[in-house]
Amino acid sequence: MPKYGPDKIRNVVLLGHSHDGKTTLAEAMLFASGSIPRMGATEQGSATLDFEPEEQKRHISINLGLGHVEHNGFKVNLLDAPGFLDFVGQVNSGLRAAEGALVVVSANPQLAVGTEVAWTQLNATNKPRLVVVNKMDKENADYYGALDSMRANLSPRPVALHLPIGAEAEFRGVVDLLHKKAYVSSPDGKGGEAPIPDDMAALVEQRREQLIESAAEGDDSLLEKYLDEGTLNDEEIERGLRAGILAGRVIPVVCCSATKLLGARTLLNAICDLLPAPDGDVSAPARAFVFNTAADPFVGRISYLKVVAGCVKSDQHLANVSRGGDERIGQLFFPRGKEHVNTTEVCAGDIGAVAKLQATLTSDTVGAKDGRPLPPIDTPNPIYTLAVFPKSRGDEEKISSGLARLVEEDPTLHVERSEVTHQLLIGGMGDVHLDVILEKLKRKYGVDASTETPRVAYRETVAGTAKAEGRHVKQSGGHGQYAICTIEVAPTARGDGFVWEDKIFGGSIPQNFRPSVQKGIVDTMLKGVVAGYPMEDVRVALLDGKYHTVDSSDMAFQLAGSHAIRKAAAEANPVLLEPFVDAEIRVPERFLGDIMSDLNTKRGKIAGTEPADGWQIVKAQVPEAEMLRFALDLRSITQGRGFFSVKPSHYEEMPQHLAKPLIEQYQKEHAGKE
Repeated sequence: MPKYGPDKIRNVVLLGHSHDGKTTLAEAMLFASGSIPRMGATEQGSATLDFEPEEQKRHISINLGLGHVEHNGFKVNLLDAPGFLDFVGQVNSGLRAAEGALVVVSANPQLAVGTEVAWTQLNATNKPRLVVVNKMDKENADYYGALDSMRANLSPRPVALHLPIGAEAEFRGVVDLLHKKAYVSSPDGKGGEAPIPDDMAALVEQRREQLIESAAEGDDSLLEKYLDEGTLNDEEIERGLRAGILAGRVIPVVCCSATKLLGARTLLNAICDLLPAPDGDVSAPARAFVFNTAADPFVGRISYLKVVAGCVKSDQHLANVSRGGDERIGQLFFPRGKEHVNTTEVCAGDIGAVAKLQATLTSDTVGAKDGRPLPPIDTPNPIYTLAVFPKSRGDEEKISSGLARLVEEDPTLHVERSEVTHQLLIGGMGDVHLDVILEKLKRKYGVDASTETPRVAYRETVAGTAKAEGRHVKQSGGHGQYAICTIEVAPTARGDGFVWEDKIFGGSIPQNFRPSVQKGIVDTMLKGVVAGYPMEDVRVALLDGKYHTVDSSDMAFQLAGSHAIRKAAAEANPVLLEPFVDAEIRVPERFLGDIMSDLNTKRGKIAGTEPADGWQIVKAQVPEAEMLRFALDLRSITQGRGFFSVKPSHYEEMPQHLAKPLIEQYQKEHAGKE
């Protein structure tokens, strides 16, 4: 493969709704450019970029697919991002590595939720874009309806760059308005130039005039010329479009049928002509950013690199400036799906990959030791959590190590063991995300796992005051066991934790045994007294007791303290405290009422709402137990258009009618065990 300078490289991420044809479009560009020998299909599990078994099973992209094509002296790196919302982490990786984007939409006026989400993501990252209206060969295909819908609902900036020749079964080519040329289909996907159909002449002139106006608005000097002369030449139109795209003032729209290989090469022309090149100085010291990672149990960890300066070379040693340490760069390659095209170097602006880096993970920067790390990729917090456990005994260690490896390739996956419930928890971006994680865990690491709804980390406390005596008196041969203590429990202010008071006057319990009483009480409180959850915000006063000069011991007083706290807590109006989270929910305005109603049914306390560019941001405090399935509820209510985040807030007393069944169940399960 020839060496390409940054000006001849285009890094492009494909975004859009699931099943609108992003992967098929990438496949069409790979085939039309001669990069692959045959055209694969997602529905048959043969697409080049969807090669993981989980993708072939579901017929959707799950991972960020990478491929490259060579076209008219350019190298185009294609980053095929999943359209399914659960895999937003892969989308973020693609956005970070690309300078431009293709928003792939179906040829109909009804905007899909994935299109809206992609648009929002691109606006947030100020990413220049082209829109590709795909599936022009399908029944009821409507290029102009799709274009008008985007202009009405997303932005007034989209403008036709290509026009379709025919539609549905009669779709047979495209007209390039910039160069006033028509291209029609051919079996090899390369197409051929043809005359513009006579019946399209007036429409071509009308739409080309709109394109010229948009180009003129992209550059002040061109606007002045356009106002003076009423037109621009092709070179000026192209220059104005590039400037307008880069500034976000122009969004050209093209059309194609990926499955019919119609429009793939004209799309590549537009990518090379109009989308921005990466920055990068090839002569500078080597510096690269790891934007994605794949964990392979056979090949090892594969790190995908965006080189931002200099050239990264095989057998080179680079510092990990993000976390420290030295990395030897092994065999470099350009990925094309699961195919590895070996290379000796990857230079500024380009994308490559390397296997078996020791400690480097996604978002790390490698380069000179005195270099600065690049900002990490934004990673959303998990919104859906399950408890996971192995189906086979003895697989506890395998499940933990397997999940740790999967976290390396998927930063949106969170794994932790709850200190309160002792469950192993996996958190992600939705139910499909976690289903895929479990499938990968079984396929890659041989662990078959089950899941259940996580137990909420409740706390116990008391609402009243009570006294109780704890006795541990046993007589057997030799030394006996003798310890008696009297305590009083009372609530403290929320958040004060455990308060210990020694109110004994005199020697009813010697000084050396009083800490033993306290230890027995604290240990018991940590295990829970009435429902098996840690007890907090309790004041315990040691009032009195008895001891024996021979039979009393440290352990006897620990047991007496444990008995005392159980009795006292049971008589002091025990209550459960439940955790609340601060929730921020972002939804389109039309769903605001439905979300407010749903939060009310979840015992949420709405703090307020605020508008934001057609969206409403709802802030509320909600019991954690009510939010365990909120990711699924929100998707259902908003058809996938809503987003939310949560963070721990505080504990509040749980309503008695909800706490009572939990307490009764625990008491039933532990009757006679204490």
